[in-house]
Amino acid sequence: MIWDYFVFLADNTSLQETLARSEELAGGFVDEVSVRFFQGDKENARNRYMESAHGDFNILDYIPQAVPDFSNLLSANWLAFQVDFELLTPWYSKDDRLFHVLDNPVRKDRIFGMPFMAASSWKGMLRWAFRMCTKLIGPEIEPDEGKRKQAQAWELHLFGNEKGEGEEFSRGALVFYLTWFNRIGFEVINPHSRERRAGTQPIYYEVVPPGTKGTLSILYAPWPGMKPCAKPGDVLPELLKAVEELLTTYGISAKRTVGWGTAKIEKWRAFHKTGGTVEQDGRDQLWQAIQTWLSGGGTL
Repeated sequence: MIWDYFVFLADNTSLQETLARSEELAGGFVDEVSVRFFQGDKENARNRYMESAHGDFNILDYIPQAVPDFSNLLSANWLAFQVDFELLTPWYSKDDRLFHVLDNPVRKDRIFGMPFMAASSWKGMLRWAFRMCTKLIGPEIEPDEGKRKQAQAWELHLFGNEKGEGEEFSRGALVFYLTWFNRIGFEVINPHSRERRAGTQPIYYEVVPPGTKGTLSILYAPWPGMKPCAKPGDVLPELLKAVEELLTTYGISAKRTVGWGTAKIEKWRAFHKTGGTVEQDGRDQLWQAIQTWLSGGGTL
């Protein structure tokens, strides 16, 4: 979208006309301040953006179904999980805009301007956490070949093939949903010179700040004859363990190596076609509460 502005400016169209047109485009405000930034008014453009972007939003005002409704699952063989969490450290995922007043804008929806974590990001990070928890990767790789093959089969059952992996593509039994966040904040990293032990040039990061709440939503939807198959009672506890480790230990941010993106879990929920909804404070309590769905009281 920003290219439209440079075309107009190159044709000697007034800046005012260009900025007026920006309001008709998705993310028009960001494009407006970006034009001002690249016109040379960098400090004012950055300050205006940071003042306007900072704060809270009510996501439900824009997207009523921001959190998926699993109350009417289509099959009794399906299970859905939701995990409510609160960020303890900043969350960051780089936006894909080519031009922005900040070097590191957070990923946002182009229409509503709301930060979000994509479903594909959840899938990739949770696959990695699942591998860590089952010791397929990490400092303590499972030495037992039989257990490793079992864990690999579970991974394929849940997540499917990665790109270029295997002869036949399998999408896996899990369906992921994006997570919306309703706050935007800013962090400044000031790298220090080793020689002078002084700051060099501040680097601005647009982030989702600590204290922001979000919900991870996952649907477990295996189909008849799915291969490799897996018993829910075996594979789902490992999945829930990976969810907990990812959120509370590893972090879900693109900069999790510096501690960003860790969270505390507030609630666990599970959904079933005939079993209804169960809500618990802890992972173990949730798993105990849904045992009847897996044997005796359910048809899963």
